[in-house]
Amino acid sequence: MKLYNKVIFITDADSPSGKAVVNRLSGEGTHFILNSMSEGALIKAELAKIQAAGSKAYVTNTDLCRAADVTAMLNQAEQILGPVDVLIHNNDLLIPALAESCKEDVFLEIMDTNAKSAFICSQAVGKQMAARQSGRIIYVSSIHAEKPTGSSFAYSASKGAVKMLSKEAALVLGRQGIQVNTIELGPVKGDNERFSSEFSALYDDYERKVPNELPSSYEDLGHLVLFLCSDETRYMNGSDIRLDGGFLLHYMDHKKKPAPSIGG
Repeated sequence: MKLYNKVIFITDADSPSGKAVVNRLSGEGTHFILNSMSEGALIKAELAKIQAAGSKAYVTNTDLCRAADVTAMLNQAEQILGPVDVLIHNNDLLIPALAESCKEDVFLEIMDTNAKSAFICSQAVGKQMAARQSGRIIYVSSIHAEKPTGSSFAYSASKGAVKMLSKEAALVLGRQGIQVNTIELGPVKGDNERFSSEFSALYDDYERKVPNELPSSYEDLGHLVLFLCSDETRYMNGSDIRLDGGFLLHYMDHKKKPAPSIGG
């Protein structure tokens, strides 16, 4: 077990990415702090798997944009599980929001959910980790920290903010033995609808824009998170890891991998 008795804090356990990470790490001796807006209703299968593995889970529904609430929750969880060893921030709110028409409240909601929560959580767990001179922070971000969506500039802005938060945190917290890295996740099933745009053809036939046409999944994310949590990555800090199968390397539609022929 690579992560025996480690405490992992996942900021959005209800999401597909959160569930995939729980499923991958639950067999590694890991205990979990799971922030769940459904208060556990949407993660019953994952909670059962954690219990079957002999591990513990602390389920909470905390406003991650309120520093006092996050600190109070972590203090309570520490009494039950111990201090946080790994923060996995995977908040990923997407709302259509064009630069010329986005309402201020929508912009702030996206920035708060995706970026402000990353700052609040990093500061709170950073204090716990600094006291032990050890810890890891992993931001599950998006390729749209670099590439415009064509559908939600506020989403891209929030992911860009997390990208730079990661760099600043790696520089400062790295002096306290804390590693900070970012995963920039590429397209998964359904993202062609999620990032539907009147201006961008990026997600049109997106599967064929991956060089080997290998479909991605959140399970791939789980494997990478486990690797970043492990001792094998002790020298990785301030890194951006693009997990997109080479999707962003695509540059011309006529260079897409050809569609398979039908018939003999």
